[in-house]
Amino acid sequence: MAIQDIYPTALRLLGRPVLVVGAGPVAARRTKGLLDAGARVTVVAPAACPALAELAGAGLLNWEPRPYRASDVYGVWFVQTATGDAAVDAQVSADAEAQRIWCVNASDHEASAAWTPAVAVVDDVKIAVNAGGDPRRAMALRDAVATALATGDLPLRRHRVPGTGATPGSVALVGGGPGDTGLITVRGRRLLGQADVVVADRLGPRELLAELAPDVRVVEVGKTPGHHPVPQSEINRILVEEALQGHRVVRLKGGDPYVLGRGGEEAEFCRQHGVEVEVVSGVTSAISVPAAAGIPVTHRGLAKGFSVVTGHEELSEVPARADHTVILLMGVGQLRDSAASLARAGLPLQTPVGIVENGYLPNQRVTIGTLGTIADQAEAAGVANPAVIVIGDVVRVSPFAPSHFKTADYSTTSPNAPRTTKTRVLTP
Repeated sequence: MAIQDIYPTALRLLGRPVLVVGAGPVAARRTKGLLDAGARVTVVAPAACPALAELAGAGLLNWEPRPYRASDVYGVWFVQTATGDAAVDAQVSADAEAQRIWCVNASDHEASAAWTPAVAVVDDVKIAVNAGGDPRRAMALRDAVATALATGDLPLRRHRVPGTGATPGSVALVGGGPGDTGLITVRGRRLLGQADVVVADRLGPRELLAELAPDVRVVEVGKTPGHHPVPQSEINRILVEEALQGHRVVRLKGGDPYVLGRGGEEAEFCRQHGVEVEVVSGVTSAISVPAAAGIPVTHRGLAKGFSVVTGHEELSEVPARADHTVILLMGVGQLRDSAASLARAGLPLQTPVGIVENGYLPNQRVTIGTLGTIADQAEAAGVANPAVIVIGDVVRVSPFAPSHFKTADYSTTSPNAPRTTKTRVLTP
């Protein structure tokens, strides 16, 4: 039988009687699929494998522990035979053919009136692949398509008339990571591909917005330090209003929604207004951007913990020790005050400091100095947000750190050690 002889279709078996002849592992797998489709399954076989016996014991199917009889096919809508005995399977298939009942013969796909495709379910989409009677090929193709759907490489978005109430709206707070499109999670990419409306920050994987379908609306709500053109209250309102109209809304945020991203406020507001909300964690820039410059936020022998802060007024509450990493987000404008605050708290001026601008982007730049020199360095180099500032001995590990930072007697280095600005350009 050539593949051109196949007419693809799908059976709706909910509540309809079907027959499975055989009770081995193959029959068990096919039975599970039939039960998932809501069929009323009768299994005929003298003995059953543990998986099928368990289903029968749970009352999910009717098991007749006896040999097959021709009358078993009477009155059923569909037959699956998988006894492992080619002669028995051929007889079942012939009996079903005589009754004009579709039958899948697991022993002989060429003689089978119907084929069972390789199946996967992604969201509410069921993928079924036939491959000319080659089950391994079908499974490989099925897995490839399912992966592409799950990762957002293939469109999974519903197409419907918004506001009809057919599908309730929802909000997903998606952490997009530090900006590189490869650092968004699989779940986040998938939800982005399903979105009707995307409420986007200035940071995060902006290139993914260009891949959205033309009718997906993008609402820009980006903020910069000290400039919030769309206030948080308005962002909250937009999320709820769009969801209540039946839209799937993705709030695409840079980094992680719950790390200094006000995601908690947005989730709480949605729930207060009866909107389903999902939070998808992202790769926070507080950890990932230093890593892009080869700086671990903890390192054996150098630092056992770290603090993440956004303003110099918070620095009085963090340990002022070089072995406790301090990470400043959105801190370029207050860098001089922050360095002074840490110095007053007792942190040595020789403590290494690294600034990573535009982490993971082609124009990434790394500037390394000390607590006593970094403010002047940053001003001279024109350092600007978005940037992550790392303060502590872990900066020594960076391949961009000057050699004298790595010496054992670094603690005796003069606060006026040579200033070093390193630039790293990543190819797209």
